[in-house]
Amino acid sequence: MNTTISNSTLTASINHSGAELFSLKDNQNKEYIWEGNPDFWGKHSPILFPIVGTLKNNTYTIDGKEYQLPRHGFARDMEFQLIDKTEKRAVFSLQSTPETVKKYPFEFELQLIYTLKDTSLNIEYKVFNKGDIKMPFSIGAHPAIALPENFENYALKFEKEEVLKYYLLENDLISDRTKILETTNNQVALNYQLFENDALIFKTLESNSLTILENSKPYIKVTFDDFPSLGIWTKEQAQFVCIEPWLGYSDTAKNSGDLYEKEGILILEAHQTFNSKFTINIL
Repeated sequence: MNTTISNSTLTASINHSGAELFSLKDNQNKEYIWEGNPDFWGKHSPILFPIVGTLKNNTYTIDGKEYQLPRHGFARDMEFQLIDKTEKRAVFSLQSTPETVKKYPFEFELQLIYTLKDTSLNIEYKVFNKGDIKMPFSIGAHPAIALPENFENYALKFEKEEVLKYYLLENDLISDRTKILETTNNQVALNYQLFENDALIFKTLESNSLTILENSKPYIKVTFDDFPSLGIWTKEQAQFVCIEPWLGYSDTAKNSGDLYEKEGILILEAHQTFNSKFTINIL
C-alpha cells in the first residue's frame, strides 16, 4: 500500500512497507528519487533502525545475552501503519512486537513524519522508549537521489570548508584506516572510483548540508542539522548517489559487542522520546 502527499510544487509517495519514500516529483513530473532497479540496488530510501550499518558477526549483547540483527536493522523490512494524513503531511508508525523483541529486547514506537513545504520534503524521526529501561539505538537515512545524466556530470558541494576525513570499511566493519576526500572550493566531482571500497563514511562533519551539483548548477540540497555522521554511496554504473545522514554507524573490529558500549550509539531513557529530522530541497 502507498500513500501520496502533495503541494503546488512537489508530490511525494511513500510505501507502507518500511515507510519508504520511493518517489519525489516536481510539478513538471521530474523524478528525484532512484527508481530501485534491482540490477543495481532494489531500494529507494530505507530507514535504518535500530542499528546503522553492520554488527560484528551480526551479533550484539544486552546484559550478557546474545541477539542478532541484520545490516541496518529490521525497520526497513516491516509494515508501518499510517496514523495521520493531511494533503501535505503523512505520519507512519512502527510498534515493537513479540517478534521484534526476540531480535531487539526493547519496547518502542518508531514514527516517520513526511511533510512537504514549498520545494522541500522534511523527513522527521520520532523514537519512543515505551519500556522501563534505557534503550540503546541508532537511526539513519538512506535516500538515493536519482542522477539522470552521466554520473561524472555531478559534484558534491559541502556547506563548510573542512578536512573531510572518511573511514574505510573492512568486511563491512569500520576500520582504523582513513582517507581525506580532496575538494576544490568545498566541491568534489563524482566518479565511481570514489566508491571502489564501498561507502564513504564520515564519523563527524562540520557541514550540516550537502548540495548535489548537476553540470555545476545546484540540483538538490540535503540538510542534516541533527545528524553528526554521514554516509555517501553508490553502485558501479548506477545512476544515483545516496546521501545518508546517520546517528551511529557500523561496528569497529574492536567493538565489545555490548550494545550499550557501541561506538556512536544513542541511549534513550525510559519513557522518553527522541526527535531528529533532515530535509531534501529541490533547487
